[in-house]
Amino acid sequence: MDLLTALITLPFVFAFGACIGSFLNVVIYRLPEGLSLIHPPSRCPHCEHRLGKTENVPVLGWLWLRGRCRWCRAPISVRYPLIEAVTGLLFCFVFWQYQFTLVTLGYWVLISWLVTLSMIDFDTMTLPGVLTKSGLVLGLIFQGIIGWQVSELPEYLMTSVVSAVSGIWLFDLIGLGGTFVLGQQALGGGDSKLAAMLGAWLGWKYLLVTSFLACLVGSVFGMGGMILGFIDRRHPFPFGPFLALGAMLSLFWGETIVSTYIRLFFPLS
Repeated sequence: MDLLTALITLPFVFAFGACIGSFLNVVIYRLPEGLSLIHPPSRCPHCEHRLGKTENVPVLGWLWLRGRCRWCRAPISVRYPLIEAVTGLLFCFVFWQYQFTLVTLGYWVLISWLVTLSMIDFDTMTLPGVLTKSGLVLGLIFQGIIGWQVSELPEYLMTSVVSAVSGIWLFDLIGLGGTFVLGQQALGGGDSKLAAMLGAWLGWKYLLVTSFLACLVGSVFGMGGMILGFIDRRHPFPFGPFLALGAMLSLFWGETIVSTYIRLFFPLS
């Protein structure tokens, strides 16, 4: 992408992604509570006053209000604009790499699911089945569309299905191994379902990269937390955010990671 195109399009892409992030905030808060995602409209969680149009502008609305409700002056968590901004930036990264393609639209959907699942898992230690199952179906549809584009629909769909099943088996095995080592349940059932969803979207190769990165970063975080004393050995922590991080790294640098691995460990192949 040339510089002029980037300067023209990326601000619009960021704004669009931030708007999606604003809706994701609603899903993250309301879905675990069993609340409607549509009604009532966005409001202050303290005084329940409905937000005005300017207050609802992603990122800028929070800055304009200086992080406080206009009516009751209660603080509004900085997490809301952060999720909006991060989603906007991730949309920009996808667009920068894949530009005006169906892959860009597909990966925007995947990122939206991953951001939502990560934050819900962080808040509640659960990965809602309604999201992992719908994400799995969307992944199969995505691979079917890409396969149809290149006249290889059966091959792409078969790879997607096999990769999804492999994701379940792989994380069931990881969970069993972790349970044996730790003497307690290591992974929840939602992690296997999320891995299946990622397999459907990314294929088995990038699923392995995602799993490796998630386990690596998760292990470093867990050991670091135990050394510093803010995580107990028996205290569970959500693994979904690490899987999501690994998947996003695979989206942007998966091929580089795979080729580097092959060059280091199989130099003659």
